Amino acid sequence: MFPGFDPVAFHVGPLPVRWYALAYMVSFIIALPIARRLNRLSPEVATSEQVDDFLFYAILGVLLGGRLGYVLFYRPLDYLAHPVDIIKTWDGGMSFHGGALGVILALAFFSWKNRLSFLAFADRIVPVVPIGLALGRCANFVNGELWGRPASPDLPWAMVFPTGGPVARHPSELYEALTEGVLLLCVMLFAASRPRLRGHFGFLSGLFLFGYACARSFCEFFREPDANIGFLAGGVTMGQILCIPMALAGIGLMTYALRRPWRETAHV
Repeated sequence: MFPGFDPVAFHVGPLPVRWYALAYMVSFIIALPIARRLNRLSPEVATSEQVDDFLFYAILGVLLGGRLGYVLFYRPLDYLAHPVDIIKTWDGGMSFHGGALGVILALAFFSWKNRLSFLAFADRIVPVVPIGLALGRCANFVNGELWGRPASPDLPWAMVFPTGGPVARHPSELYEALTEGVLLLCVMLFAASRPRLRGHFGFLSGLFLFGYACARSFCEFFREPDANIGFLAGGVTMGQILCIPMALAGIGLMTYALRRPWRETAHV
């Protein structure tokens, strides 16, 4: 049986602080010093102060992009009928693909504003994104949401979720935390430690896009599709469909980066 976790971590007076919100806050706190350290690696990209300043833009990109992405990709008709519900983020509903678009736009605007190389600066930020993915999926698990497809009762870690009916299911949130989070983080940090890869601006960003698309597409085979969408033609899910352009963009970006000459400076 699924452990009876309380989705509220603690209260600050009358204000409940949920594990999901806490996951966002903790991920930014952990990611910031790592991003600073990556930024200090050669070739030079930006100042530590600029990395700190980007945190505000990143938060806006994640929250606004994640929410609007969920509204547009997963439940457009529902929110069109009840537009006020768009601001009810406490009821859940965030899309990683929308959050990714939000962060890309935030990176583009911040780089333009500070006269930084967009691809070079993005390469210093994306390696830490899996930290937020891992903690966010753990929060999904604590909330007992986004559970997996029915699994064999013989599977030792199969679980009966409170809102998933009486059948044992895959804890797909934990699969995603391990693949999109821990595994992808290890891959990204290893690649970021290679000077030759860092000098091909855009390679790390492409690697992240491709790596996430592969991890998410794999985990979608164990995750129950959203009830309002279900399976699409051919048995694929909306998550897998959204990963296709992400994977193609990642391959294209890595190819573009490796064909460009290795560079020792990243300033515009």
